[in-house]
Amino acid sequence: MELYKLTIHELHDKLVSKEISAGELTQSVFSRIDTVEDRVKSYITITRDEALARAGEIDAMIAAGKRVSPLAGIPTAIKDVMCTEGVRTTCGSKILGNYIPVYTSTAVKNLMDEGIVMTGKTNMDEFAMGSSTENSGFFTTRNPWDLERVPGGSSGGSAAVVAADEAIFSLGSDTGGSIRQPAALCGIVVMKPTYGLVSRYGLVAFASSLDQIGPFTKDVTDCAIVLNHLIGHDSNDSTSVKIDKPDYTKALIDDVKGVRIGVPKELMAEGIDPNVKETIEGALKLLEDNGATIVETSLPNIEHSLSAYYIIAPAEASSNLARFDGVRYGYRVPDAEDLIDMYMRTRAEGFGDEVKRRIMLGTYALSAGYYEAYYGQAQKVRTLIIDDFNRAFDDFDVLVSPTAPTTAFKIGEKTDDPLQMYLSDICTIPVNLAGLPGISVPCGTVDGLPVGLQVIGKTLGEEMILRVAYSFEQSFGWNKKPVL
Repeated sequence: MELYKLTIHELHDKLVSKEISAGELTQSVFSRIDTVEDRVKSYITITRDEALARAGEIDAMIAAGKRVSPLAGIPTAIKDVMCTEGVRTTCGSKILGNYIPVYTSTAVKNLMDEGIVMTGKTNMDEFAMGSSTENSGFFTTRNPWDLERVPGGSSGGSAAVVAADEAIFSLGSDTGGSIRQPAALCGIVVMKPTYGLVSRYGLVAFASSLDQIGPFTKDVTDCAIVLNHLIGHDSNDSTSVKIDKPDYTKALIDDVKGVRIGVPKELMAEGIDPNVKETIEGALKLLEDNGATIVETSLPNIEHSLSAYYIIAPAEASSNLARFDGVRYGYRVPDAEDLIDMYMRTRAEGFGDEVKRRIMLGTYALSAGYYEAYYGQAQKVRTLIIDDFNRAFDDFDVLVSPTAPTTAFKIGEKTDDPLQMYLSDICTIPVNLAGLPGISVPCGTVDGLPVGLQVIGKTLGEEMILRVAYSFEQSFGWNKKPVL
């Protein structure tokens, strides 16, 4: 079998036993990139020379008998919204087309300290605003399962790169579903951790109270391994939580007997494709056959989550993106008449339509006379949604729903209808509003396209989520891959 097809845990065993070298593994992944990248278009920047040099360093450590991390020598792709010292970080936007950071984000540094081999930076919807990667300022990434379809978004490049075996795992960011939805559409696993569990320092902000970083992997075991090294308190992030770091691999128990699973009826209602719903029901039946208790429940206020999200997120974006003014870094028009002309034309030329749309929405919602009517009310709705989840977790260990309401849609199908595009995240947005952890795991296909099962946990409930997802994965036996 080609090395690029293997998982982290399979490759680690081969590396430490010296059956393979990190150099051979990295060359295998770049050979795969050379073969399929021109069709998938998942990378904005490829760091081949740096990756091969780093692989050589890992091989030297192993040859010297040094103990290495489970992530050492593993080719890894990073969403181009996380700062990487000396490597271009664009956020998928022309306004940052040539920006090279002078520091590395904490999440990426944590993994680099464990010895990952960074293969490059992945494509994304501009400033993480979108559900299809069609809003990238550079090009559209394609779904490896069907190159005429989207990979999801905003972390579409990070999902496609793992599904296409152009990296062993990757990092993405999730503000309203931006890692879970593309994972579902690309048939891979991803975890959105509890808000604050992974440092946001060095993650270029979209909506600071919602953003979270998580790993795309080929199976649930790999997800637990990466999570072990991704989390940790960071004094540079005021929202970073302090906890005793667990070993998430110990949660990988193939047993759901007695686990109480709630199924929110609002997330299985109108708007969910009937074939997707049927696939989810099949997954629930499998969990029930394995001993879990499945009960329908209600989260009555999440019907307002989309409305609340599209006030809160744009409002925070309007504040966060004010820093891109052409003065300190990034693109600046070369022939401005004066300061105001420079501001206006730089942003007009540097930002794409979707980013402009959300900045205007957010600025309006925060403006004098409208703040309380819009932003204030949205925050009250957010509190009601959090209360709904808290009540549900009094009765259930986890909640389960579809990850996305449909399978991957065709490129261009929803670009002229922003509302239909926003509805792609209807199952994931409530989880961000409540700051909860959620995992997406493949649970079947509809017309040859993957469907994702979303398992939602209580705050810091990653271990129970991993247990349920791992047990499902072991019974379901997902082994399908796109053919490229």
